[in-house]
Amino acid sequence: MDEGTVRSKMQEVLDMVVTDIGTIRTGRATPGLIEELEVAVYGGQQRLKVNELATISSPDSQTLIIDPWDKSIIGDIKQGILTANIGFNPSVDGEIIRISLPPLTTEDREKYVKLLSTKLESGRVMVRQVRSDAMRDIKKNFENKELSEDEKFNQEKNLQGITDEFVGKIDESGKKKEVELLQV
Repeated sequence: MDEGTVRSKMQEVLDMVVTDIGTIRTGRATPGLIEELEVAVYGGQQRLKVNELATISSPDSQTLIIDPWDKSIIGDIKQGILTANIGFNPSVDGEIIRISLPPLTTEDREKYVKLLSTKLESGRVMVRQVRSDAMRDIKKNFENKELSEDEKFNQEKNLQGITDEFVGKIDESGKKKEVELLQV
């Protein structure tokens, strides 16, 4: 088992989970809600993320401003946000797109907390999958007499420690997001 490879694979999972839960709406307007959203631009010829097409800012806690670098695609970006069906109603205001976010209801917050726990569990499963693959390698190396029983035991113990560390980081990210979600 190569600890560096295992750590980098688990870090990829952690980064993906953090990005994924960043798209869950809290009571505040943040660019993360739409920056990863893909929209069809230039007559549907290309699919690009909003953050690749525009500057996204949040002047206050209820508003997002999208300022496209190429003003000719402003309609495409608006249509892409509408098509994504994420509950936002963008409006074109001169050369920018403005999205006003309605306040979250208690029901919405509970729904988002459930979604958060689903995404976190999915991340934990992916980390355990990386562990499982590494365990298989350790077992194969042991059966091929490349490892002694002590080395096998130490590598398995080390691997479990790394797994616990990354599952802990995922849980910590989830707790922070849950606090944001439940703040009114």
